[in-house]
Amino acid sequence: MKTKYLAVATAIAVLVVAAACSKNPGGSSGSAPAASTPPLQGTVAFNQDNLTKLDGELKSAMAGKDLSGVNIAMVVNVAADYWKAGQVGFQKGCTDLGIAKNKCTYFAPPNGKLTEQTSELETLESQGVTGYSISAIDPTSAAGTIHNDVSKGVFVLAVDSPLPDTDAAGLYLGTPNYTAGLQAGQAMKQVLGGKGKVAILVGSLTAANATQRIQGFEDGLKGSSITVAQKVNDNLQASTATSDAETILANNPDITGLYGVYSYDGPALAQAVQSAGKAGKVHIISDDSDAQTIGFINSGVISGTVVQMPYEQGYTGAYIMAAVKVLGKDATMAIVKPYLETDGTTLSSGVGLLTQSDLSQYQALESQLGIG
Repeated sequence: MKTKYLAVATAIAVLVVAAACSKNPGGSSGSAPAASTPPLQGTVAFNQDNLTKLDGELKSAMAGKDLSGVNIAMVVNVAADYWKAGQVGFQKGCTDLGIAKNKCTYFAPPNGKLTEQTSELETLESQGVTGYSISAIDPTSAAGTIHNDVSKGVFVLAVDSPLPDTDAAGLYLGTPNYTAGLQAGQAMKQVLGGKGKVAILVGSLTAANATQRIQGFEDGLKGSSITVAQKVNDNLQASTATSDAETILANNPDITGLYGVYSYDGPALAQAVQSAGKAGKVHIISDDSDAQTIGFINSGVISGTVVQMPYEQGYTGAYIMAAVKVLGKDATMAIVKPYLETDGTTLSSGVGLLTQSDLSQYQALESQLGIG
């Protein structure tokens, strides 16, 4: 069992809920909503209890096994602050399992480019990697590389974004993205009082995590008169997201809400709203908890952000990849299966909604996990 949560468990127990969609009274956004709109409620809900049990079972099953042949990697989609927690978790998982640092590779494409990610996968293959987790920039483009790697016995684990229609393991470790988008849509519906016009900005319009979140967001708006005016691809570039948002606000004075789907989008949209002098008038709901996002929530420019637990994607991902190497895929999946969501493929790392009043508790958890 991991002890990293014990010291902070009491402090955050009132906020942690068992299911991603549960509702907790509490957080209010700093952006002043209409007088008739109740404060936005936040939840800090993650799946660490179940994942801690799973990690313990995997570690027990590997006890006494030779892990010297384990050579694993975590490959993410962009070098954003969001992924620092994933890196910390992955490296801590390797350390706790006794895997040498030179056999525990973390890679984040500096510019979020597909060519950078593809090049790294080729490098890992040449280094004899036994398994890697990946948040694919473009699942379709990655399918050929994944097929080639799997055919050579490499275990491929989808994290952050599922890998449909590929030869990956059929296991996804990350946030149930539809649920995350649904929470974002419901939050937007509340802060806008059920009416208005919104735009969506995202780093990819094809990645599964993006499409699932957008679908959930749109479903979360149902029952309101809110319409989605635009969906804009910023190609994993924060500067592009800011300029796109500035253009949207200039050309559409009736826009009252912005949804930023990728981790850097929240701060990018906040900067655009501030530049337009519309803070508190245009409400922002974002995803993830970059340091800048936290700052904008604290100041009230961002009303709320849907938060994940990338730390667990790294930590538990390391355990699963190591177990597949020493126990075999079937034995490992038999241990994992009881912890899967009802779809039979998703191992949830949790999802919550962070608002201004939840910051201290959330930051206490991050501090306990060693996430600066």
